Amino acid sequence: MSRVTWALAVTTLGFAASTAWLYTHPRETVTTVTEHAPPAPTAAAHAPDPWTSAARTTTAPARSSSGSAPALPAPAEETRLERRQRRQQEIAALLGRSEGETDDEYKARIVPLIKGGLAIPRSRVEEMRREAEAKAHVTPEQSQKLDRTFDKMYGSVLDYTNKAIADGQLSPYETNVAGMLEYAGGLGAMLQDAQGQIGQVLSADQMRAMTESGFQWGEYLGVEAPWEQLQPPPPPPKAP
Repeated sequence: MSRVTWALAVTTLGFAASTAWLYTHPRETVTTVTEHAPPAPTAAAHAPDPWTSAARTTTAPARSSSGSAPALPAPAEETRLERRQRRQQEIAALLGRSEGETDDEYKARIVPLIKGGLAIPRSRVEEMRREAEAKAHVTPEQSQKLDRTFDKMYGSVLDYTNKAIADGQLSPYETNVAGMLEYAGGLGAMLQDAQGQIGQVLSADQMRAMTESGFQWGEYLGVEAPWEQLQPPPPPPKAP
């Protein structure tokens, strides 16, 4: 089971998130591609139209030889550190608590965002699971047992994540790398246990068949987890 896939899903849209990735990584990718993209080819020169050329020559006012065209100031370039700082501020504004915002107000703002961001990924992993289970000849009874196993596991993961949010391990206000690593380590142990429980429902041949089909349990569980049920983060720390 892919611990990295799960951790990314958790540490994105819900402070465990696969969704700050939905909002920050696509923009970072676009920026990177733009920075390194080759210059666009110039359009091929066309022969001037004698009629329109003549009209322009006759009607266009001549530019004074003594004056020069006004120059616009060069745009200031944003450094990587400045860009990182700006995006952290954007994440704090998106996923953090506004001043005086109640729990209900926060959930009313964030829950539709999480559900909307995960609607398509959830649809895709559900379809992939159906295809993989068909190739592995998973019975309807086995599939239902897996669902019950996942429901129990999701409850534990949400409790664990809520505690990490409350303790500041996962925070929308700052990048706590040490906290994220500590959180991912505990989450990895939970996922190891989940994989063992899946192995009690499916045979080794069935699990191998699903893996060989391209299906990944880490991706499925990370997307399907009910992140919209997470508790809101604490209010932002007050400036000293």
